[in-house]
Amino acid sequence: MKIQKVTDSSFRKYGKVLEGYDFTGLLKEMKHMPVPEEVVYVPSVDELEALDVAKELQNRAFGGLPIQIGYCNGHNKKLNAVEYHRNSEVNVAAADLVLLIGEQKDIEDDFTYDTAKIEAFLVPAGTAVEVYATTLHYAPCNVNESGFQCVVVLPKGTNTELNFQPGNTGEDVLITAKNKWLIAHEEAGIEGVFCGLKGENITID
Repeated sequence: MKIQKVTDSSFRKYGKVLEGYDFTGLLKEMKHMPVPEEVVYVPSVDELEALDVAKELQNRAFGGLPIQIGYCNGHNKKLNAVEYHRNSEVNVAAADLVLLIGEQKDIEDDFTYDTAKIEAFLVPAGTAVEVYATTLHYAPCNVNESGFQCVVVLPKGTNTELNFQPGNTGEDVLITAKNKWLIAHEEAGIEGVFCGLKGENITID
């Protein structure tokens, strides 16, 4: 698969590069976060949320909404699933990583999605991007053998455990956590989720 750059015009429908933030402290703090052989996602980390840039992200990137700052770290080379939220997500690459992304509008009426529509974009270490609400995404892929590290900023409560029972029809079947709609690939073996990704489980070499 061709790996494009987030500075390419082709990325504009998916998101944008964020400028004018000082992520020095955030990137320094990320050096203390684990990078396991599998993928780990932690929605909220006190040490990251205590940094000065957290308030700036809350006010500038999310218009004053309460936010959470966590991370997704590890080793990954496959698409496995796509998810979306009702709002943008900010990703800050603490190590080089590749995002596999698509557009929500390409989900079929039966909530299946053709993985041939997925595109790959390199996010260099130190770069921050806003990923739009209409952009399908999931765990990043690592570029280096040492793995990937990605700061994840979202409205508070996103991706946390549900405290209600979703419906069993329509889009409700995709709800797997608060503010999280997910479509998995059967090969990923994710239990209890809707497997609607058709085609190859995209792999980054």
